[in-house]
Amino acid sequence: MKNKLLILAGAMLLPAAAQAADLDGAALSLGWAAPFAAILLSIALFPILAPGVWHHHFGKITAGWTALFLLPFAATFGLGHAGALILHALFTEYIPFIALLFALYTVSGGILVWGSLHGSPKLNTAILAIGAALASVMGTTGAAMLLIRPLLKANEGRKRNVHVVVFFIFLVANVGGGLTPLGDPPLFLGFLKGVTFGWTFQHMLAPVAALSAMLLAIFYFLDRHLYAKEAREGTLKPVDRSHDKPLKLYGKRNFWLLAGVVGAVLMSGLWKPGIEFHLPGAHIELQNLLRDLILILLAFASLWITPKPVRAGNEFNWLPILEVGKLFAGIFITIAPVIAILRAGEHGQLAALVRAVSGPESEPLEIMYFWMTGVLSSFLDNAPTYLVFFNLASGDAATMMGPMADTLLAISMGAVFMGAMTYIGNAPNFMVKAIAEHRHVKMPGFFGYMLWSGAVLLPCFALLTLIFF
Repeated sequence: MKNKLLILAGAMLLPAAAQAADLDGAALSLGWAAPFAAILLSIALFPILAPGVWHHHFGKITAGWTALFLLPFAATFGLGHAGALILHALFTEYIPFIALLFALYTVSGGILVWGSLHGSPKLNTAILAIGAALASVMGTTGAAMLLIRPLLKANEGRKRNVHVVVFFIFLVANVGGGLTPLGDPPLFLGFLKGVTFGWTFQHMLAPVAALSAMLLAIFYFLDRHLYAKEAREGTLKPVDRSHDKPLKLYGKRNFWLLAGVVGAVLMSGLWKPGIEFHLPGAHIELQNLLRDLILILLAFASLWITPKPVRAGNEFNWLPILEVGKLFAGIFITIAPVIAILRAGEHGQLAALVRAVSGPESEPLEIMYFWMTGVLSSFLDNAPTYLVFFNLASGDAATMMGPMADTLLAISMGAVFMGAMTYIGNAPNFMVKAIAEHRHVKMPGFFGYMLWSGAVLLPCFALLTLIFF
């Protein structure tokens, strides 16, 4: 009886012509995309509506939606095709993705900035600029975890310090990671699809530099105004430098491990021995397998060489990386039918989306790709959103870097930059918010943060549209 129900559920998701053993995107209905959408909506809504339930059961919720996709899929297409889909998602996308995040998170968590800092407009702007630069080397997660606590400590005596954290999310947790595949998860997914390291740096340099300069200038003048206002009100605590301690870095050996992370990623992009290992649904290239092994070894090396007090000083724990790991396991599996439908173009159930980003001659409209990728990245997660629009445009890295380079730039800018629009747009955003609130900063709620991002970021995005598209 159970098998009959599963087969019936699968049949309800497919038009009659789609009873096939492969993922024919033109024949798939949007019902197959429902579990993927449900996971993304769970990420967006549960932390707001039921934070306690989400905190304790996010893995189970994600697994439940994934099972609701896999069971009908296996009943309709067969266990072999379901197994091949899982192997493809794990070995070609999920494992490389999580290995890089695991390495960056672990290694950066072994570097501690300690000493006396006093939050003036110049110092705060300098920390934001340094963090934005580091984000493309350490990843937005690594740079954010390294610098958020020193920045909070420097500004703990100020009455008005919320804007400091908000701009930190803008610059360090998002915009600064736009120069390399190491910086932000969407760009690493593009790297896994074949977008080269050099292409990303060359084409994203001008947009990242322009937006960073705008945001740093806005922040400096805003912080200077608020700093002077606090001084006039008498709420600015006098700076006592008699007990100042010099600024020191602990765990500096981890910088060598960070260099190893960069080297491993570059190696996988430059070295092509032509050796592959074949699994059902997945072809694993030797250089990618070696890269992932090196990344994992570097993370364990960091755990081994870093003194425990250094990680304790960073309040290091595994919850953020565990949450990302569980969520993206479900995302990479359930996104498969969405990608298949998008690849069907005008013949698929998402033809309206295809037409929205295409002109009368089916040419891509870069402005629409930038804003639609960005809007969805704001309210969903920017990594799978990037993947959806990458496949919608072409799905072929050589084509995207060549004749469709402007389209790829629009997708990259939208995913990286507009991930800063909400707390849920990019993984480090919520992490930074949680750390700030733990240090008694009264961070704005979900919609309060959107007032900040709308007022500051939207005019900047409009200006970027005029400059680059």
